[in-house]
Amino acid sequence: MASVFFSYSHADEQLRNELEVHLAMLKREGIIDTWHDRRIDAGENIDRAIDERINRDDIILLLVSSSFLDSAYCFDVELERAMARHEVGEAVVIPVILRPCDWHRAPFGKLLALPTDGRPVTRWPDKDEAYLDIVRGIRRVAERIGGGKVPPAPSPTVPATHAPVPSQTTGRPGPRPAGEGPRSSNLRLAKTFTQRDKDQFMEEAFRYIALYFENSLAELGRRNAGFEGTFRSIDNSRFTASIYRNGDAVARCTVYEGGPFGSGIYYAQGENRGNNSYNESLSVEADDQMLFLRSLGMSHMGQGQAQKLSLEGGAELFWSLLIAPLQGRQ
Repeated sequence: MASVFFSYSHADEQLRNELEVHLAMLKREGIIDTWHDRRIDAGENIDRAIDERINRDDIILLLVSSSFLDSAYCFDVELERAMARHEVGEAVVIPVILRPCDWHRAPFGKLLALPTDGRPVTRWPDKDEAYLDIVRGIRRVAERIGGGKVPPAPSPTVPATHAPVPSQTTGRPGPRPAGEGPRSSNLRLAKTFTQRDKDQFMEEAFRYIALYFENSLAELGRRNAGFEGTFRSIDNSRFTASIYRNGDAVARCTVYEGGPFGSGIYYAQGENRGNNSYNESLSVEADDQMLFLRSLGMSHMGQGQAQKLSLEGGAELFWSLLIAPLQGRQ
């Protein structure tokens, strides 16, 4: 069994949790065992516990984001030790790119990153596909470390050291101390989300998309001579984005919240003051674990309806509609 250490910023804890859920089969098969600092018990020395694991675990996952790069502990302590062990063949360091950031010049920049091509998890239209890609990469490394052998399933027989302890008063077996003995790893419970949760997620998504467009328009102008992008906020639930080439408007859209079918975020080509026309839309949905965005699929023949989009995935979907004609794509 290969032991896996998570090096990450607490700002990315939700993404780390999502990744760990996707590693469930590898753990059930006995191929890997995972550890991160949330496993440290009360009263333990935090630095000592982390040092002990990062100095012995077989695989070290660097969960990379701008927050990871900004963390002195992640970058100067955990990363330094991880790379030192990687260089001498004591461990395998795998960068996992969670969010877009300037990571290529980091000490791990020349290592092959996951997901494929180092595409950040939040840039995949469907995060589940990104995590599956990561899991497959980790499986290959873990099976190589273990010689490709999958350990046999453990015997259901209760070991003598974990046998129920007879009660001193009744003589019958009593409960074992918490945490001892065999137990199921199938402990995840379904979450429920209120309408308030969904409304807040919708508001957060609209703000994120607005900021995404504003920053992308500014960067577009910096990178492409003769082009200029302008962002104009109409109110808290509507903005327009325009792209000019040598002063002539070549692309323009309106993004607004609310519309002909109620709650949602809508994309319309050109400047649109009403709420009756649109080319694509995003709605908020939930499964038993998380909230996500789902597109109506008008822009790509319904394919988006099967995708669970992150905030960045939804923003990139809308942005691609604006810029596609300038890239020769329709």
